[in-house]
Amino acid sequence: MWYLLYNVLLILASPFILLILLAKKRCRPGLAERLGLFGLSGLFRLFGQNRPNRPNRLNRPDEPVIWIHAVSLGEVVAAVPLVRLLHGRYPEYRLVVSTVTDTGREAVEQRLAGVAEHWYAPLDFPWVVSRVVARLNPTAFLFVETELWPNLLRALSRRGVPSILVNGRLSSQSFKGYGLVRPFIRRVLETVTFCLMQSERDAERIVALGAAPTRVLRTGNIKFDQPVPGRTGQQDGLSRGEINLAEHEELIVAGSTHPGEEEQLLACYQTLLREFPELVLLLAPRHIERAAAVEAVVRSKGLVALRRSAFRGLGATSSQRGAPRVVILDSRGELAAVYQHAVLAFVGGTLIPVGGHNLLEPALWGKPVFFGPHTDHCAEVAELLIRAGGAVRVGDGVELAAKMAGLLRDRAGLHRVAAAARGVVIENQGAVERSLELIGRVLGSRERSDGKRLIGQSSHAAGMAKVER
Repeated sequence: MWYLLYNVLLILASPFILLILLAKKRCRPGLAERLGLFGLSGLFRLFGQNRPNRPNRLNRPDEPVIWIHAVSLGEVVAAVPLVRLLHGRYPEYRLVVSTVTDTGREAVEQRLAGVAEHWYAPLDFPWVVSRVVARLNPTAFLFVETELWPNLLRALSRRGVPSILVNGRLSSQSFKGYGLVRPFIRRVLETVTFCLMQSERDAERIVALGAAPTRVLRTGNIKFDQPVPGRTGQQDGLSRGEINLAEHEELIVAGSTHPGEEEQLLACYQTLLREFPELVLLLAPRHIERAAAVEAVVRSKGLVALRRSAFRGLGATSSQRGAPRVVILDSRGELAAVYQHAVLAFVGGTLIPVGGHNLLEPALWGKPVFFGPHTDHCAEVAELLIRAGGAVRVGDGVELAAKMAGLLRDRAGLHRVAAAARGVVIENQGAVERSLELIGRVLGSRERSDGKRLIGQSSHAAGMAKVER
């Protein structure tokens, strides 16, 4: 009944869903793929998708597939170490990473080139997901951070494909929303083989929604296992010169900011400038399409605004350096490495009720982490950082200015906070290994099951041959 109701509502909404996807330029790429329409290269180009031709590897029984689903950029970044280790340990498997957004696609193609290929996630219509599942024929399906698509999970379950939730979390808002349709969510969770959750709170919540306790494990947050760029052979990202910093200047990085936060951050910056004129502020809006609006806000405060894209590859001029200014990071994929140049870091989505973004990106570099009161999306990480003394929680922009000024005056204290932030990351690593251990058991169990089926089929064929003779 619940699936029937869900699908009726989905069909009724389908014209609006398609109109939205067509109307939004960023949603057009891969639309044919989202609809399960394969081999239509002309249609891909029509919708703005310039994807290079994939190798025709879909129907080879000797090349099993592991399908990993990550919604967008953040989930892809979190999943990168897991996918790379899967590639190293199971080279016989073809890895497919699906995303909903185009930023997710970019991250897959940039960070997992030669390791995994990208697909756009299918829309959750029964006929679409059935077609995609049949096409990919995965051995296992891994999905990151509680992205529950009922028809997709049901189609996989009916084909005997194990589905594993990796790095699962449930914010208060998601938990409340799912709770409104708990009987349906219980049915959906019955199709999930294992739920690997970030924290005890997340584990308790998914059990409360109907997941069998024997299938729920707390494995920790795989974001702790992110490699620090530059310390594992990767590029360091932007240099100080590329973000317009003189040697004597210090940088405050405010990452993943939202409307309503930039104004408070600019007021904080102007307060700090009175005592620390060598400071430069870098704002990285959560959605880079807001860069023009952020620039207008900066200029309205009487501050110099410089966009990263404006001096890409050109370097900074001497006239730009040495004066108070705000650099706007209007590029994708560069924020995580920019934190290495910060003296202090603020993580957005926390001064307003969004729920917070990745607190571990600055902590990985050993930077003091500042955030506001709204951290529901990253509650456990926030608590760990606060308890260890690696972060400072503030109520508003005024308190942010006061707390930042205090650390800038006390450099020994600043270094203690920075070391504590880095320590939290090191002490909580291991979630990827714990997740891989269980994934390996599931893959081994599936291979043994497939082997028994093949042996059974061979025995049956031999028996039939004897009868015929």
